[in-house]
Amino acid sequence: MWQAALWGGIAGSAVLLGAIAGILFNIRRNIIGAIMAFGTGVLIGAASFELLADSVNEGGLAATVAGFLAGALIFTVVDILLSRKGGKERKRSREGSRNSTGLAIFFGTVFDAIPESVILGVSLLESKSVSWLLVAAIFISNIPEGMSSSVGLKKDGYSNRKILILWLVVLALSAVSSFAGYILLADASPVLIGGIGAFAAGGVVSMVSSTMMPEAYEEGGPIVGLIAASGLLCSLVLSHLS
Repeated sequence: MWQAALWGGIAGSAVLLGAIAGILFNIRRNIIGAIMAFGTGVLIGAASFELLADSVNEGGLAATVAGFLAGALIFTVVDILLSRKGGKERKRSREGSRNSTGLAIFFGTVFDAIPESVILGVSLLESKSVSWLLVAAIFISNIPEGMSSSVGLKKDGYSNRKILILWLVVLALSAVSSFAGYILLADASPVLIGGIGAFAAGGVVSMVSSTMMPEAYEEGGPIVGLIAASGLLCSLVLSHLS
């Protein structure tokens, strides 16, 4: 039971580590783009090889299709609303956006982190052990988010101390969400668990398509295609080792 909170916290800690790295070091944009591209590939692989495959096995094709489309739709709608409030820069490393606001960036990051953590708790219910692929995918993708999001917060006048407190809150929410996913869904039917896994997969694919992939290319150039493919291949290897 407590493993769910532990692994949720570990995955969520990458945002804090990325923020610390962004505060202490002047990291080149192409490096952030490369990390983001690799995380994109790993996340797409996790959604395909882990979440969707398990969803079909657990809940059947109908629940998987419905969950996937619902996750993609809801993420897109909420992302549009957050973008209008200034949250679209939460995965951006460049400065100077006139529309970004610190709290919108923070809430956008929370919106990304909570579903990821819930599905970690669900994965423990399915296999009784943590999915290394999901942990790796979430961790890798959160590092550049912590790096780049801190730029928008600093631009809004947030001190380093306040920025770190906000990311500590994200870490705590990640742990609580993973724990809640494990506890609240312990007696759920296979169809429901499968649908939730597909829902998370739909949200992940929508997220990387609208935020991570464009930013990775903008920061890193054409080479990010190869890096993203390497991340996808890494997912395939991890899925067979786990």
